[in-house]
Amino acid sequence: MCPAHSCAVFLQLACCCGSAACSLCCGCCPKIKQSTSTRFMYALFFMLVTVTCVIMMSPTVETAMRENIPFYTKMCEKLNAGENCSTLVGYSAVYKVCFGMACFFFFFSVFTIRVRTSTGCRAAVHNGFWFFKFVALLACCAGGFFLPNQEKFLEVWRYVGAFGGFLFIIIQLMLLVQFAHRWNQNWSSGVKYNKIWYAALALVTLVLFSVAVGALVFMIMFYTDPEACFLNKLFLGVNGGLCFVVSLLAISPCIQTFQPTSGLLQSAIISVYVMYLTFSALASKPVEMVERNGKNVTVCVFPYKSGLQSDTNIVTGVGTAILFGCILYSCLLVVKKKYYSSLKRVFFFIYFPEDYDDEKTAGGQNVKYDERDGTIYSYCYFHFVFFLGSLYVMMTVTNWFHYENAKIERLLEGSWSVFWIKMASCWVCLFLYMWTLVVPMLFPKRFQA
Repeated sequence: MCPAHSCAVFLQLACCCGSAACSLCCGCCPKIKQSTSTRFMYALFFMLVTVTCVIMMSPTVETAMRENIPFYTKMCEKLNAGENCSTLVGYSAVYKVCFGMACFFFFFSVFTIRVRTSTGCRAAVHNGFWFFKFVALLACCAGGFFLPNQEKFLEVWRYVGAFGGFLFIIIQLMLLVQFAHRWNQNWSSGVKYNKIWYAALALVTLVLFSVAVGALVFMIMFYTDPEACFLNKLFLGVNGGLCFVVSLLAISPCIQTFQPTSGLLQSAIISVYVMYLTFSALASKPVEMVERNGKNVTVCVFPYKSGLQSDTNIVTGVGTAILFGCILYSCLLVVKKKYYSSLKRVFFFIYFPEDYDDEKTAGGQNVKYDERDGTIYSYCYFHFVFFLGSLYVMMTVTNWFHYENAKIERLLEGSWSVFWIKMASCWVCLFLYMWTLVVPMLFPKRFQA
């Protein structure tokens, strides 16, 4: 075995069983920061459990496993998992697995409270020992199946999951608002050096507003009906009107006096996201039917169906991909230090982690050790967001409060609980954005340099 290969194997073992940072085996890959490597590994753990939950909620996958895995029935009997492993699938199994994942991240959230240096033993556990942590995660997920009084547990855990899921949605929306302000601030600062940034700002703003208006027109065409769908008409009008109001508010003189960088780009981003949430809410609402020519006709439905099952699979796949993307964005985003103080002033007691730029590099294996002088993000906050993300996944995959007949293939089918959650998310997002606009005017002393 060549020395280079032996060194690579040794470092990978150090990553799995020690505190060394993980990296890809290929030496030609670009350098990765230690902090990024750590977050990537936790995200990988999270995605593995999430995919497992999706499989547990899919009767199609269950049937395929039963038909293609040899001795499947006997294996289920050996595991005492019921007929055809019935206890390992369905909403109750997802609750138990997500309980284990939530416990795993909650433990690390408590374990890493007030960790400010990466040289301590707690930071070493956070950044390494991946093999042992993976085993611990598997043990936590499996332990949920051995809890006593499981009916009572499922009932209580459902409400805990709903509360945590709502809190995760709020954090997700706060990060979106922060992202909108950051984007506008970065591009606006570029105007000082190159006037082409004006054109870029105008172009992107125009495109985003066009998408928002196009989405609104699309929903008016396909999600309203002269004889039905009153809620659709009401909320399309309300949400469209609120997007127009916040756009005017963003460029009003009273806001510009206290926030010169406020502009239409943030409003365009928020409007597009609100239209997406509105569309998702309307698509999640139970179908309505009207009687025409002596027949019951379904109205106000998404016009994708051509009579093929593949259409449903495509839409469900897109919805699941968007779900994963939103979760990973919310869990992995680290707020940089230069934005931290302004966000803390805006959201008062809401905590955001700090980030620092460190150019120190390690001498090999494409790993940049950027935390030698201190942690660049809050380990505790990071794990807590993953804890809430675990609860959000549990509630979303099991269709929130319509869990008994939930299937992953019916992720986008109608239920009132999903409809109201997504519609409320629209209003929370708009409220948070409006709050960031008016808070400097209401509390000017907090924003004085």
